[in-house]
Amino acid sequence: MPPSDLRPGMVGIGRTVFNGTRVEEFKAHILGVIENVMGPQRNLILARLEGGPLADTGVIAGMSGSPVYVDGRLIGAVSYSLGNFSKEPIAGITPIAEMTEATALSTPRPIAARIQMEYPISRDNLVAAFRRALNWNRPFAERQGDARLIAGEPTVAGFDGRAVGTMLRPIATPLVMSGFNGDVADILGAAFGDQGFVPMAGAAAAAPTAGLMPFDGPLKPGDAVGVNFVTGDLLLGGTGTVTHIDGDRVYAFGHPMYNLGPTEFPMTRAYVYTVLPSLFSSIKLSTTGDTIGTMLQDRATAIAGRLGPGPKMVPVSMQLTSARGGTRTFRFEVVRDQLFTPLMTYSSLLQTLTSYERQFGTTTYAVEAKAALRNHGTISFQNVYSGDNSVTPASAFVVAPLTALITNDAEPVDIERLDLVVRTSEKVQTATLERVWLDDPRPRPGKTVPLKVLIRTFRGEDQVRTIPIDIPANATGSLSVIVSDGQRLQQAEQRELRLPQRRSVNQIVRALNRTRRNNAIYVKLMSGDAGAVINGEALSSLPPSVLAVMEADRAGGTFNALSSATLGEWSLATDYTVSGVRTLTLSMAH
Repeated sequence: MPPSDLRPGMVGIGRTVFNGTRVEEFKAHILGVIENVMGPQRNLILARLEGGPLADTGVIAGMSGSPVYVDGRLIGAVSYSLGNFSKEPIAGITPIAEMTEATALSTPRPIAARIQMEYPISRDNLVAAFRRALNWNRPFAERQGDARLIAGEPTVAGFDGRAVGTMLRPIATPLVMSGFNGDVADILGAAFGDQGFVPMAGAAAAAPTAGLMPFDGPLKPGDAVGVNFVTGDLLLGGTGTVTHIDGDRVYAFGHPMYNLGPTEFPMTRAYVYTVLPSLFSSIKLSTTGDTIGTMLQDRATAIAGRLGPGPKMVPVSMQLTSARGGTRTFRFEVVRDQLFTPLMTYSSLLQTLTSYERQFGTTTYAVEAKAALRNHGTISFQNVYSGDNSVTPASAFVVAPLTALITNDAEPVDIERLDLVVRTSEKVQTATLERVWLDDPRPRPGKTVPLKVLIRTFRGEDQVRTIPIDIPANATGSLSVIVSDGQRLQQAEQRELRLPQRRSVNQIVRALNRTRRNNAIYVKLMSGDAGAVINGEALSSLPPSVLAVMEADRAGGTFNALSSATLGEWSLATDYTVSGVRTLTLSMAH
């Protein structure tokens, strides 16, 4: 039934789950229709709800998507509530036609939905990143002049139609968080809560409906439904209500989760333990269950998907070995999504490590990771982090490469799996680079000379290491020897190369496989010969004539000049995370 056929005083029948899996009915007294509430030509049906616990609870978080029928005809989904501390359960109902039309779109995923995160993630920068990425999604009126009450009474619950329109907000979505606690739950809860979710820490884990009230047949309108982001040893997902089923097509919520557009999230059954009344915001205490399909669309007026097999996920396995004894293996799966794959992977790793190792105090993490990519082979990277709160950068080290791959603009990247081996110790394993020298300050070209390196451990012990370096036979003039830790060297190289933002996936993979390690000392022999970076590839020691041609013809791609050339590079592995940088200047003997 379209909104134009509705009149104030009509009474509809709504369906939702208040407890367990049984769908119950409630009444919806039609108050009118408000135009332009969710944008131009986006309308909401205003209704006062009655029945079940609604008199005590008001509109309940988790009711999003509850279908409402008038004379047996579906009018839409309960999806919006009127402010907080309301004395009456007044709700906005999204018209069913707007739900089906919006989710039928198949436009590409907008670039704006690619979240740019800074690692390590904190509560403040994650909330800020979500706001930057998703601030364009505001599916309701901002000003009273934008909304207009039609087919209704001039006042509703003491407000005119325009005031009601600006006070309506999407009903909150219960966020199931199983296995997440402490600071990680606080970080995620703040970010999701800012986007309209109500976190519920400590809900049941995987296969939560075992031994509980069985589901009453196949999925139907009014049933609770879930959308998962993480499954396995950890669980993170949202719950709402099914509005309509057309064949294998499922419509739910009546408002967006994030208005991401095309998605591939697991659609699950959901179980409601009970309703928790609250003067601020009542909520269904619920959890997700078995996967029954895939959520394919997240739009301004609804989410929609298909019944059947679930989507392909990113399997993550982590073997955690502690110096205190024992090895544990954890397995979970995260959604394939440019926005949520990096965030969910980071949060899951951080939560797992902090659950079994101390979060504060000195700890050393040795991390080995392999990410299998379809059509691009395997990325292998390893590093060591030692010191106070080293768990945070260790988790970020794993996820930062995934973020670079997933958010690249060149082509979609399919991560097939991620395998991690983490070894931990509650010992400090740090050292500083104190001094470097050569016994012969004027080496001859073509010779191998021993470079001496002095490092000082955290206990104050001095250790001298020797690194043989080869001087090219054609070397002349002055050369520079840079001895550095991995982090500083990588930062210096990135500044010098000034790589373009748009790079091919193969270039990103090669760069990730060359990631510098914290527990190694790196040596680079440099000359003053000029070079260039062409389309992200470094070309050193180029003749002046070649440089002139490349710089004059920039139509073929990006061009950045280099003021030096690398003549040789060496590394030395250590048992410590090393910090420091030193530089020597060599004058070649004739």
